[in-house]
Amino acid sequence: MSATVHRLDTLGPTPESQPSLDPMVKLVSGDMDQVNAVIRGRMESEIPLIPELAGHLIAGGGKRMRPMLTLASAQLIGYSGTQHHLLAAAVEFIHTATLLHDDVVDGSDLRRGKRTANIIWGNPASVLVGDFLFSRSFELMVEAGSLKALKILSSTSAVIAEGEVNQLTAARRVDLGEERYLDIIGAKTAALFAAACRISAVVADRPEAEEAALDAYGRNLGIAFQLVDDAIDYVSDADTMGKDAGDDFREGKMTLPVILAYARGSDEDRAFWKDAVEGRRDSEADLQHAIRLIRSTRAIDDTFARARHYGQRAIDSIAGFPNGAPKDAMIEAVEFAVARAY
Repeated sequence: MSATVHRLDTLGPTPESQPSLDPMVKLVSGDMDQVNAVIRGRMESEIPLIPELAGHLIAGGGKRMRPMLTLASAQLIGYSGTQHHLLAAAVEFIHTATLLHDDVVDGSDLRRGKRTANIIWGNPASVLVGDFLFSRSFELMVEAGSLKALKILSSTSAVIAEGEVNQLTAARRVDLGEERYLDIIGAKTAALFAAACRISAVVADRPEAEEAALDAYGRNLGIAFQLVDDAIDYVSDADTMGKDAGDDFREGKMTLPVILAYARGSDEDRAFWKDAVEGRRDSEADLQHAIRLIRSTRAIDDTFARARHYGQRAIDSIAGFPNGAPKDAMIEAVEFAVARAY
């Protein structure tokens, strides 16, 4: 068992070696070939638009981090079966379906640096193909033969939908608090990370304690991942992010950087934020002013600090598993998620 302590608080703007997902990609490459074969096969349909539209997003340069976490978790616990291939593909289909639906709800133009499916094919087609992928994911869950895994992933799908509705009803509400914000990202992002990791322990019939540890790893990683996403919306650009910079600002989303800046601002600053969140201040000049306010209140720095906190919790969650390549890759995946801030 490991006694090594891995700390995230030593990461800085110019780390000596930038963390990456490469160790995890290498670790699961053989299993990922099997998962990709399942994905390609289950995207097929007699209706040509379905594989065309789904393939646009699935083949669009995404890291496939969630299914890779399923595969890495299986290696961490020594599972040697094949059920996790089907479940990893199901996880990717759930994720892709939610992205298709999200882009329709948000009216997004870019996804991973490419035009979104709803811009190319329209909103109705994107919604319906998303529904198709959800259906395929449930077929895969059933074929995997684990009732418990089916229960986890089906419950997670419902939680994600609840999180998206919660976010929708919270849009353009400047009074959104940090607690509700964390509820939203815990549901719409972290829940699938958690389930992706946990289901490997389920199909491997591992003890509940190992299930809980992998669930905690994925959940905390997911929160850290989303916190960084929300922060870099104000400090990055479209080429880096693969989406338009300032999208969250223009959509009136109360993400953590805005929540902190609003709470710490002057009366004049709060009046600006109220107008911006409610859609009355959305020009490029307004975005630049928002960025200045976020920086001056240290809201960005503190959001990154929160991400490191949750990332550390993720790393600590798997401390009890044996040392080796799977554990190292999963630790570096956390470091990568947080280091995207830099």
